[in-house]
Amino acid sequence: MENKRRLFLKNLGLATAAAAVMPSAFSKEVKKADFLKRTSLDHGSNDTVIRLALIGAGGMGVADAKTALSHQNIEMIAVCDLYSGRLDDAKARWGGQVNVTKDYKDILSRDDVDAVIIGTPDHWHKQISIDALKAGKHVYCEKPMVHSVEEGKDLINAWKGSGKIFMVGSQGLSSLGNEKAKELLEAGAIGEINYAEGFWARNSPEGAWQYTIPEDASPETVDWNRYIANTTKRPFDAMRFFRWRNYLDYGTGMSGDLFVHLFSSLHFITNSLGPNKVSATGGLRYWKDGREVPDVLLGMFDYPKTVQHPPFNLSLRCNFVDGTSGSTYLKIVGSLGSMDVKWDEVVLKRNAPVVSDDPFFAEKAKEGVNSQTDRKQIIAPLETVYTAQEGYKGAHYDHFANFFNAIRTNGTVVEDPVFGFRAAAPALLCNDSYHQNKFINWDPVNMKIVKS
Repeated sequence: MENKRRLFLKNLGLATAAAAVMPSAFSKEVKKADFLKRTSLDHGSNDTVIRLALIGAGGMGVADAKTALSHQNIEMIAVCDLYSGRLDDAKARWGGQVNVTKDYKDILSRDDVDAVIIGTPDHWHKQISIDALKAGKHVYCEKPMVHSVEEGKDLINAWKGSGKIFMVGSQGLSSLGNEKAKELLEAGAIGEINYAEGFWARNSPEGAWQYTIPEDASPETVDWNRYIANTTKRPFDAMRFFRWRNYLDYGTGMSGDLFVHLFSSLHFITNSLGPNKVSATGGLRYWKDGREVPDVLLGMFDYPKTVQHPPFNLSLRCNFVDGTSGSTYLKIVGSLGSMDVKWDEVVLKRNAPVVSDDPFFAEKAKEGVNSQTDRKQIIAPLETVYTAQEGYKGAHYDHFANFFNAIRTNGTVVEDPVFGFRAAAPALLCNDSYHQNKFINWDPVNMKIVKS
């Protein structure tokens, strides 16, 4: 760690001892720009064709499939969805040779499918994932991995006994921005972490999950009984099918859908296993359309001291009626500075004054002061912006690259079910805290609720 810290200081421009220890070296802000580069993620041959099937062909499922198919030697074999219109769209998009069905088990029984993408509503993630693993398929499952914390261990155990690759689809985890932030934190760029915060802002009907409902939506075009087979029985309701994120039987609200991204990134950057205390507040401030989840949500989380990091606090917030609209970030704050982390950019901010505890720098600084007090100095940048190079294909592309490489090389992925559950659990408990109006204690090591 000390070698990394010294190398970081050198690379940041602290070439003189005085710049490392004297406040005057930081008398004005200097910005420095640097580019984030993506080296190849291919660790094996791309010659092996991977045959995919998509289960859940809504907006995210289709986006996943398009990204997957932008890689070499990936073929779409079959598509499953409960709405006929999406099956028609699948054939129009990927060709008449694509097999379509409303029963996901038809796909799992096929010998010509190597891996499945699960883009269904959250309440089907666990069962389809377990069935897919038992059928010998590799799995890419959208976040959150499960619908409730009670489901996590069952899926983890199924994966451990399968010998298959399981990737949770919180795609930002594989970004250049997260990788750079992890490197900077390990190098001591911001000192010791003590606080982090994240934010999602939206201000549109689509952003607030007011999705368009097709004119032909009906029990004839939607397999409603299959959709509600594992939850509360009720008459057909197109709102609950096409705007499922708004309802607790099927979705996981703001925290399960969006906070989970921030947890995934934070845990990757800090090597954290998660918080041990969860709390949330919020309310329904604008989108009073019958939804069962808030449109403004704030979460507070305590992270205990571990071998990986000192204790710190996390604050997350999400607002679907925010006038700034469309902004999201993760800020990590330490004793010497902070980082604003996005998937394609990291802004490192160093605070002044900076006092070094390195005896070498201290002695050199004394030499400099004694010899020439008015000498101009090399000024270290207070703000360094790391931006992805032009042509970067994005975190979503990289996430699938890691998934496919692991399949082809029988390797591993970072966001496996254990990692995925540790990111999902505090997000899901955030919902529980909001609805139950209480603090919830969590054991991030053993992944279980601690009764108070």
